Amino acid sequence: MSKERIMTLHPEEGKSGVNISKQKYDVMHAAILKALEGKDEPTFNELGDAVGKQLEGNFDGSIGWYYTTVKLDLEARGVIERVLGSRPQKIRLAK
Repeated sequence: MSKERIMTLHPEEGKSGVNISKQKYDVMHAAILKALEGKDEPTFNELGDAVGKQLEGNFDGSIGWYYTTVKLDLEARGVIERVLGSRPQKIRLAK
């Protein structure tokens, strides 16, 4: 297992990301993008459930915590975006 780490970003000004395993980041990043494929703006919870189903039993760590952390990082990097004004929060691939 690689010991390489990545410092995640946070989309809100003044908030910082966290330093996590690059391998776990990559697995979660791929799972989030896969879960968004063909989905029309799932809610935060729907996307989290889809990611959880993909990784259940194959991920070492809290799927919910890593999902939230990597989702925020992908937002900060402009890969995904929140649908403005959506309640509950909806997510889509950035255009």
